[in-house]
Amino acid sequence: MNINAMLKLTISMAIFGSIGFFTTQTGLPAVELVFIRCICATIFLGSLWFLTGGHKTEVWQKSELLKTIVCGVFIVLNWVFLFKAFEVMSISIAISIYNLAPIFVLLLGSVFLAEKMGIRSILATIVCFFGSILIVGIESFTSISQFMNSGFVWALLSAICYALTMFTSKTIKGLSSYALTFVQTIVGIIMLFPLCDFSAFQGLSQTNWLYILGTGFIHTGFVYYLFFDSIRNLSTVIVSVLVFVDPVVAILLDAVLLSFRPSLLQTLGILMIFGSILYTVFNPNTTSKKLESPS
Repeated sequence: MNINAMLKLTISMAIFGSIGFFTTQTGLPAVELVFIRCICATIFLGSLWFLTGGHKTEVWQKSELLKTIVCGVFIVLNWVFLFKAFEVMSISIAISIYNLAPIFVLLLGSVFLAEKMGIRSILATIVCFFGSILIVGIESFTSISQFMNSGFVWALLSAICYALTMFTSKTIKGLSSYALTFVQTIVGIIMLFPLCDFSAFQGLSQTNWLYILGTGFIHTGFVYYLFFDSIRNLSTVIVSVLVFVDPVVAILLDAVLLSFRPSLLQTLGILMIFGSILYTVFNPNTTSKKLESPS
């Protein structure tokens, strides 16, 4: 068991748990905030990469670079969709849906790696789905407009992209964590530059900019260095468990700082989601062991 990698992933997830609170204080829409995050992370990670001399010893392979770029696209979409969800729903609800990602990782394994999921795992996935309906609110599904405005779609898309990020990053073995994250944040800058509304940066306060730079340098640069430096050295089971540090911190901050108080049905939905995910992760009949080395 790699204790150092586990500690890095735990720290990264604990810090990332505060991203929802930081996001609500920045005053920026999702696309513009992610764009700034990518710039800050590129500066942070690029500086470390060059200062440590890692760029001189990096071994570049075309297949690794292509997979890194694809992974970068998934990461950027993951951030944009999650921040859009934060704009229209509570942090706790968005994070609960977002953390369906481990379930999607297992589904990806069953589709692309021909791994079979047991009946109990399929039932757990169904329970997760109904749990997500409860926390968003059944009334949100009575019309297309309510459904789209609920934020459910954004949160679900962020979970899918997060799962694709985890799944793809496990196949990248040759590049250092610096090179991996540096390339991916460059991808984000290129992707989002044509979509940015630069007028959104006008009129921001000093406090707004402190939160913006915090999400860029800390939540993006530092956290994603720790994330990718640790995830490649841990099994999928361990990763799937430790990512729960993120929602625990997020929900606690939402309750303490933003006064989130879930209804009875929302509480039941949250318990259904996390209970089913934990059951799936620890269920020996799932595919998690095979997912340890998808490459």
